[in-house]
Amino acid sequence: MAFLEINNLHKRFGAVDVLKGIDLQIEEGGFLVLVGPSGCGKSTLLNTIAGLETISAGEIRINGRAVNDLHPSQRDIAMVFQSYALYPNMSVAQNIAFGMEMRGVPKPERDKAVADVAKTLQISHLLDRKPSQLSGGQRQRVAMGRALVRNPQVFLFDEPLSNLDAKLRVDMRTEIKRLHQSMKTTIVYVTHDQIEAMTLATKIAVLRDGLLQQFGTPHEIYNNPANLFVAGFIGSPAMNLLSLPCVDGNVQLGEQRHPLPPRHRDQTRVWLGVRPEHITDRVEEGHLRLPATVLQRELMGADYLLHVSTPIGTLRFSRRHRGTVPEKGESLPIGFSPADVHLFHAETQHNLLMECNHV
Repeated sequence: MAFLEINNLHKRFGAVDVLKGIDLQIEEGGFLVLVGPSGCGKSTLLNTIAGLETISAGEIRINGRAVNDLHPSQRDIAMVFQSYALYPNMSVAQNIAFGMEMRGVPKPERDKAVADVAKTLQISHLLDRKPSQLSGGQRQRVAMGRALVRNPQVFLFDEPLSNLDAKLRVDMRTEIKRLHQSMKTTIVYVTHDQIEAMTLATKIAVLRDGLLQQFGTPHEIYNNPANLFVAGFIGSPAMNLLSLPCVDGNVQLGEQRHPLPPRHRDQTRVWLGVRPEHITDRVEEGHLRLPATVLQRELMGADYLLHVSTPIGTLRFSRRHRGTVPEKGESLPIGFSPADVHLFHAETQHNLLMECNHV
């Protein structure tokens, strides 16, 4: 049985539907990440789980108990916000212990809980400092400690790393992953960072305009996007997506052809997608081949991202810069395996291969 269940959840602000029938289930100890563009409803969904927003229809259940009408304090949930929201006049230890003190937890028990959490977060040496004496990463650890010390059933994180610099985000992401693996607490996490989503999640929910676009493991979301939106949204650099004509049950790629799924051989046009890392200039037998001319190249660290002109449109692909790398204006053949091609319906934008596999 699912530990956290969200059933047909709706949220309206006046006449505006912000969440439109969301259905999600996460197992105990799971790590659910909510992703989507700004305004898609992910933070609103998180706030309804926390009880900070009332729902317009539907049901939220935690460990089998409906919590729709429960006050946030009765839901056994702890939340970590984007802003650290620490009390500036209190020490780190006092900030972590404040909630327990308000609940009347005896001081010896508070002190032990603070010491345990500080050790887990590796901030024991900071307990006597004030927030103004801490770095951004240290403040975020204190905010996490304040949530961890409660030992709740569910942790909610609302873009907790967005205020940190790139290196610190990587460090904190690793820390959150380590904490989840050791504590095995159920987590719901909102982020706009795809790398955070892919590395932290056991399940990802992709939202758009208040609708759930796809729900699955990171592997499923990345390798089998349910529709054109998910295909273009998940992945960095983004998937190449091209609208191409179809003739006699085949997608036309210049002089190359790629067969349509049997149930969709009547299509006259489809969207074809291929990820940049699946395109190569070391073309092998069986690859779909295209002539290409380099338009631009971007150094991405270990790789170059090459933008190339082809008979079917502009494509991007990753190229390791060992040895020589094609220059702007240089012509070269490129190719990709038919197994790496994604096809989407021209009108519904659904993944044609997934539709066939579900029959």
